[in-house]
Amino acid sequence: MLLRWSLIPLLALSLSGWTQDRDLTAPPAKAAGEDWQPLFNGRDLTGWVPVGQESWTVQDGVIHGQTRTEDYGYLKTERRFRDFDLSLRFRCEANGNSGVFFRAEFKPGTAEVVQGPQFEIDCNIGHHTGGIYDVGRQWLVWPAPENETVIRPREWNEYLLQVHGNRYIARLNGIAITDFTDPAPRAWYGSIALQLHMGGHGDMLFRDILIRDLSGR
Repeated sequence: MLLRWSLIPLLALSLSGWTQDRDLTAPPAKAAGEDWQPLFNGRDLTGWVPVGQESWTVQDGVIHGQTRTEDYGYLKTERRFRDFDLSLRFRCEANGNSGVFFRAEFKPGTAEVVQGPQFEIDCNIGHHTGGIYDVGRQWLVWPAPENETVIRPREWNEYLLQVHGNRYIARLNGIAITDFTDPAPRAWYGSIALQLHMGGHGDMLFRDILIRDLSGR
């Protein structure tokens, strides 16, 4: 995923002319791929906040989310983002539904989402993993029928999620699943949140969570 490239020196330019043209106060440009950063440190939940009463633990570099009640549960980032690329791996250990919310906000003291769409996770084939669902608007887009079988039940799955303005893109196990341009976004800034769906059947594993934060661009 991480790309490497090198700058080719422009030998035809004089050193003095190059110095005059560049901004000496600007930080050095990063090579492609170097702006990806871990969002999960692999050791503990530093930088994350549980929302609700469900269990979120870390073991052997893996976040384990398990339902303890019949309600929803979330694990949200302390940081808030607008635009980003997000890479992670997930595995469903039970039949419960999950998802990755973005630009999310919660009603204080509750596990009620008041804003934020989500990229769906459901390891039951045909249940729209990679589709996009939004609070108050329900489904915005489903995967094409031929992409409903890309999910790997009870195995690790690779998810690449991109939120660029009002364009939301999901790739699952290397396959383009959805590419949706939202005509009427309701959220522009907020947390990223992992979900355990209500009903008491949530048992999810997450690891290798990396982000490329594009919010300031």
